[in-house]
Amino acid sequence: MFGRALKRNLAALAATALLPALALVASTPTATSAADRTGSRTAPVVSTGSGLVRGVTADRADRFLGLPYAAPPVRDLRFAPPATPASWKGVRAADEQSPACLQFQPSGVREEQAVSEDCLYLDVYRPSGTRPGARLPVLVWFHGGANTQGTGVIYGGGSLAATTDVIVVTVNYRLGALGFLAHPALSEETPGGSGNYARMDQVASLQWVQDNIARFGGDTGNVTIAGQSAGGGAVCDLMAMPSARGLFDKAAVQSSQCLGSQATLAAGEQSGVTYAAAVGCTDAATVVSCLRKAWPGTLIAHQGDYLGGSKVGGPVLPKSFRQAFADGSWNAVPVLTGNTRSENRLASESLVGLTADGYQELVRTTYGVRAEDVLRLYPLREFANPWDAITQIRTDAQRACTNQQAARLLSTKTPVYRYEFNDPTSPTLYGFAIPGKDMSNAHSAELAYLFDFTLGDKPLTAQQEKLSDQMMRYWGAFAHSGAPKAEGAPAWPRHTEGSDWPVMQLRAAGASKVITSYSADHHCDFWLG
Repeated sequence: MFGRALKRNLAALAATALLPALALVASTPTATSAADRTGSRTAPVVSTGSGLVRGVTADRADRFLGLPYAAPPVRDLRFAPPATPASWKGVRAADEQSPACLQFQPSGVREEQAVSEDCLYLDVYRPSGTRPGARLPVLVWFHGGANTQGTGVIYGGGSLAATTDVIVVTVNYRLGALGFLAHPALSEETPGGSGNYARMDQVASLQWVQDNIARFGGDTGNVTIAGQSAGGGAVCDLMAMPSARGLFDKAAVQSSQCLGSQATLAAGEQSGVTYAAAVGCTDAATVVSCLRKAWPGTLIAHQGDYLGGSKVGGPVLPKSFRQAFADGSWNAVPVLTGNTRSENRLASESLVGLTADGYQELVRTTYGVRAEDVLRLYPLREFANPWDAITQIRTDAQRACTNQQAARLLSTKTPVYRYEFNDPTSPTLYGFAIPGKDMSNAHSAELAYLFDFTLGDKPLTAQQEKLSDQMMRYWGAFAHSGAPKAEGAPAWPRHTEGSDWPVMQLRAAGASKVITSYSADHHCDFWLG
């Protein structure tokens, strides 16, 4: 989601975000017998499998915040599968969000955001007054952040829930080495092998939904999983995981594609040995206990010493999505997928000072024998500056066309709906704005239009709010029926060859329209040829 980490002072990060983590900040239940009120409404209370929770009501939505879906993954549960959360007596106050999971790179949260290893919580948002038995569709959101940063708590779901009559669930899951470290010694004690703890967390959150969401008014038989960037990659993995079968019915993959290569469990274990040694855990007899006792700051300091991301091999993720899709063993569901118009603007800070001569030199160095064709397809006269040109080249070559290729392949086996977010006025992420550069339509630009997003660099304008409303209704319609057909909005056809591969281009002020020029716009015949 967030691309390259900001050049933010790591010492400042430790002073603001890491210290709460090291203190193991926890969201603890609060018992009460009083009937608290929010405004004139009685605060909603729901009985979960672990106990009663009391939420809050505001802006047409009930919010149940900081609900534990697994036990705190600390001490003996560090580098272990998620365990059942403890039950409680009385009523747990669900009016405050949990800390974010420990961040392994800066820029995934604002400086004041508390972080902690004790972070396996989720937030539930529903239309105000929803009762058990309402059987509303459920959308479960997995955040992005390169699997090293970010949090579900920055994705408020109240507006989406109230606008679309959908229950929205946003999830924290373990990040960095805590979520993805593989090691032979850990694999020996972990059913399914090590290296996929974050994926186990995500399955646990979906199981929590199956066990509890009906009590909030949700339909366990109509669950959509959705995610952006690394969260989109999680959705792809869940579509390949046997343990996730039957836990969801539709999938939304944003700014990610399911056909990329992944590390094997064996390769992950090999890198894990290197990582453990760097952390100071070299004795084979005590390496597991050593890793579990290691100071969190030490784990973070050696983030670059292991293979990140999920690992293919073993019962948890026996096959990559590509393999499972090819042999038919994947969890086949309708898919909504797409990307922003200029994804790579967010990940190109180092190229800000690129000159015209430097642009041509970089293209020739990067693309070799194809360089002259690249320069012909992307002449500087068609761009505001060399930086804008090179970021579009990288967007098309690395994201736009590979995402299109994946969507076309998916469409051969399941209904696919394809979009391109294209609002040239869109805000960017907090801390990523570059003076004098157009950051619109960059990676993550669409998030502020779907959620009450707290990591945007500025609020939406009235014109942008019109697009936001339209997008929420499209996503909500997809969660309801598996097709993004929203009343009063342009018809969104399936992405199929017979209709020239239509793509819904999401435009400001509600001016979205279907295009069939996506491949030509991004020169995909060239990049995929």
